[in-house]
Amino acid sequence: MVGQELQYRTATRDDMAGISALMALAIAELQKPFLDDAQIESSRTIMGLDTQLIDDGTYFVVTCGGALAGCGGWSRRATMYGGDQSPERNAALLDPAKDAARVRAMYTHPDFVRRGIGRLILAICESAARDEGFRRVELGATMAGEPLYRACGYQPGKKIFDDSGGAPVPILMMWKTI
Repeated sequence: MVGQELQYRTATRDDMAGISALMALAIAELQKPFLDDAQIESSRTIMGLDTQLIDDGTYFVVTCGGALAGCGGWSRRATMYGGDQSPERNAALLDPAKDAARVRAMYTHPDFVRRGIGRLILAICESAARDEGFRRVELGATMAGEPLYRACGYQPGKKIFDDSGGAPVPILMMWKTI
């Protein structure tokens, strides 16, 4: 698989089972160096697939050699992070003239880390948001994702601890001018 080309496309509802499985695996494996078992379990509750992103056509899957290697997207809606099960979801449309677009639900399959998948998704999202008139993007970074976002020019903001899934999970709010 080394050296195989990454390909991406807009996700569809037919991709949901594969995306959900990838998210569960990424949460379980890639957060281990940063979170304890209770926080990882809590993460399963507060993170996950927001089908609004798929319906809006702003969510992408990345494949490598035909295998689902990663996923992620952006949003013109107010929700910062979370899946369909998250009670804080807010589908209100953002105003590109004054609001920042959201980068959402970025996950890489553990077998495909360090291959440029996160950078590719960020580039796609930033370009699409810019094309819709947004000049800034914001995201809620997991501790596993924070190094990538910093390397891609995101600035740290407020750190919160989301305990809606049980144990408090650290989330770092980050932003970037695009």
